[in-house]
Amino acid sequence: MENLKVLLCCGNGLSSGFLAQQGRKAAKKKGVDIKIEAKSEAEAVAHMPKIHVLLLAPHYETFKEKFAELAKPYHVAVGVIPQKVYGALDGEKLVEYAIELHQSNKL
Repeated sequence: MENLKVLLCCGNGLSSGFLAQQGRKAAKKKGVDIKIEAKSEAEAVAHMPKIHVLLLAPHYETFKEKFAELAKPYHVAVGVIPQKVYGALDGEKLVEYAIELHQSNKL
């Protein structure tokens, strides 16, 4: 897999920043080539041309359709981080979810 670029999105990028950090650690441990960053919801659109996957914090689920429309021209997969993954800061599950979403978007 190419260097997968994932953007986590929440209100101001703070809570998702902790999860992104855990995801980077998990990816490194697994030897997976993935770049995970966190940004605020306001910054997400500007990053669309540079990412493969956009993951929204659970409390942004209502914005999923809006972001999916914005992401379509860039072929960016959009998903909502499961609450269990987000709440537990489970970097390993985050990486798995991002890879699954990316692969299903390529079909």
